[in-house]
Amino acid sequence: MPFGGNDWLALRQEETLEPDLPICDPHHHFWDFRTGRIPYQRYLLDELADDVNSGHNVRSTVFVEARAMYRSTGPEEMRTVGEVEFVQGLAAASASGLYGPTRAAASIVGHANLNLGDRVEPVLEALQAASPNRFRGIRHSVTWDPHPEVEVTAAHRQQGQLLSDDFREGARVLSRMGLSLEGWLYFPQLPELADFAKAVPDLTIILNHIGGLLRVGPYGNNDDEVLATWRSGIAAVAECPNVVVKLGGIGMPRTGFDWHDRDMPAGSEELAESMAPFMNYCIEQFGPERSMFESNFPVDKVSYSYNVLYNAFKRLSSGYSPSERAAMFHDTAARIYRVNLD
Repeated sequence: MPFGGNDWLALRQEETLEPDLPICDPHHHFWDFRTGRIPYQRYLLDELADDVNSGHNVRSTVFVEARAMYRSTGPEEMRTVGEVEFVQGLAAASASGLYGPTRAAASIVGHANLNLGDRVEPVLEALQAASPNRFRGIRHSVTWDPHPEVEVTAAHRQQGQLLSDDFREGARVLSRMGLSLEGWLYFPQLPELADFAKAVPDLTIILNHIGGLLRVGPYGNNDDEVLATWRSGIAAVAECPNVVVKLGGIGMPRTGFDWHDRDMPAGSEELAESMAPFMNYCIEQFGPERSMFESNFPVDKVSYSYNVLYNAFKRLSSGYSPSERAAMFHDTAARIYRVNLD
């Protein structure tokens, strides 16, 4: 039964480990009518609430742009504001307490096209106006790969965006306004991100999904070379103090595991053992104060349930100190995204 579904996930039930440990989940999405996202074509507040209320102490979450609910009219660069307007409403509904104790989308990450250069400022101002109390930054995906069989998910499909003058000028506007940038790219691009981070040292950059590791297609069955390149790139980016890393995204099939394609979902012990070498290397390079565990739901939900995933995170991090674990499960995300639950 490939690509899961709730009935498939329910085949694997586990008792929640350390149910009192505070969590801020710094990366999930909302969308509706997403026909290409089988089986999770709808993921809104009800669906998120079912996941985060499955046993762990998820106090807050961060919404990250998913190109959903854009405006259908108006200037092209302004249409992305519709997504933040929509999520602001969901966040207000969550804050009512009707969907449980978790404050969903307590911070919001939208999208603006940094290739506009300094002309991106009015877009960012409109995003702030759409969510005066929760908008924290943008994601401008720059995923690119020369191999045609690698899926390129970037909204603006251009090679070398991080190196372009216009993109960097847009990033300086972002930095000046006190906003952050999500770094979503593929692992061969990590040296470009390191160069970019040094060029905009005052900009907080959040590296998504352990740096975009690919272990399928042209990068499949070649771990010696692929992982050496990935480790080198992670180390280069970690040298930049303005970059933090999200520990997650490994459930995406492109990472090379077969969890999504099994008759029985994997348990947290196997997940922890498989994830640990990647997670621990990132933590070693960035430090717990610049690392945060993420769900990446519902994208990663094709491979495991929310409860099992966070059990795996807790297992693989058991050797770290209480303060280090507090940082990675909650405090780093709450600080970076300025989560305010008042």
